[in-house]
This record gives sequence, structure tokens and C-alpha cells, in this order.
Amino acid sequence: MTLSDEHATPAAHSAGPRVTVQRHFEVRSDDDLLTVRHAVRTATVECGFGLIDQTRVVTAASELARNAYVHGQGGTLTVELLTRPGGSGIRLVIQDEGPGIADVATALQDGFTTGGGLGHGLGGARRLMDEFQVDTRPGAGTTVTAVRWTLR
Repeated sequence: MTLSDEHATPAAHSAGPRVTVQRHFEVRSDDDLLTVRHAVRTATVECGFGLIDQTRVVTAASELARNAYVHGQGGTLTVELLTRPGGSGIRLVIQDEGPGIADVATALQDGFTTGGGLGHGLGGARRLMDEFQVDTRPGAGTTVTAVRWTLR
């Protein structure tokens, strides 16, 4: 099942973005979650995001990485710095090999949780980013791709 939610304007897709930097991070422990937060913060600064957008992207990355760690038995985060005419951006791709998400639409709703949290993680991450896609199959893991642009 794939759910895609793109908030970018059509012009944003006319000239595909170019990946200028790509970094990979394992998400297998609490320490890895801290490493991810710091690495994503550094990447947002490199992209030229202001403080508010830095915080949005770091928060989304933290939520996605925590989901992969807690629900997907760990995973890998790929951080890509992007350029396109009129701006730059960051792409986060988090992959896990967990049980997958049985109902993505429900999982994106505020208040839905399979654990003890508040149920704002996946849906909250989607709202913080400009583009958001969930690829999942029960028993085959989940891949979430999220992009934020400096200029939309």
C-alpha cells in the first residue's frame, strides 16, 4: 500500500530535484535517535532553512526514526540534500523491516496509537513536511519518504 501526500506546487516537479549530499544512519538504539536529531539539524542548516523550518524537519525526522525504532525493530534513515530551481530542500527516507502498517489512513489520524504515545507521530510528521509518502506492506516493512523545501 502506498499513501502519497504532496503539498509542493506543480512547478516544483517540472525540473526534478538534484541530490547534492546523501548520508545514511542506522536507527537501532536510543543513542541512534539522538544522532539522527543532530545530523538532521546539521543538514537543515546546510540547506539554508531558518530556525522554525529546522525545528519542523528535526521534529519530523525524530518522529519517523522513533517509529522505525519502536514499531519497525530498527531501520535506516537516509538524509538527502536537494537542489532545484528556486531553492533547496531535504529528503528523509526512513526504512524498516518491521510488521508494516495495516491501515495507513488510520495510522495518520491524530490520536491513533499502537503504543503508549499520544498518537501524533506519523500524522504530525506529515503536517511538518511539504511532501510525504508511506510505502508499506504487512509483514514487509515500511518506507516513509518526506521532503521539505526552503521555498515552495
